[in-house]
Amino acid sequence: MTRYNVIYLLDTKGGRVLMCRRRKEPYRGLLNLVGGKIKPGEDHLAAAYRELAEETGIAACDVALTHLMDFTYYNPECLLEVYAGQLRSDIPVHGDENELLWVSVDEDFFDANRFAGDGNIGHIQIIAQRRPRHSDLFKTRA
Repeated sequence: MTRYNVIYLLDTKGGRVLMCRRRKEPYRGLLNLVGGKIKPGEDHLAAAYRELAEETGIAACDVALTHLMDFTYYNPECLLEVYAGQLRSDIPVHGDENELLWVSVDEDFFDANRFAGDGNIGHIQIIAQRRPRHSDLFKTRA
């Protein structure tokens, strides 16, 4: 089974989510969460921090990630792990693979004309926002 991760990352105030505009298929041109492929044998949380650093320049010391949920697809066999976090301080983000931008948490992440994932980002948003406070979910682990 191929394994991937995505990171639902909030800014320091919790009002914006870091997204990327995909430059390649699938979902070329649509907004998506940052993330990537988990290497065989790689620790999954370490893979989330690695992908975040590679795609955004954000280091592990800048954010505490929490494993939020998984999506399992049986055709093709694929597991998508979702991690969530909130920046500890305002830092610049940069990436070469895709254009990075901050998007308001009030957006309609189910809009398939703007967002990748066939509604998964909308579902992730709902689950993440159900938590009592962002800090309870996103700042508990180092």
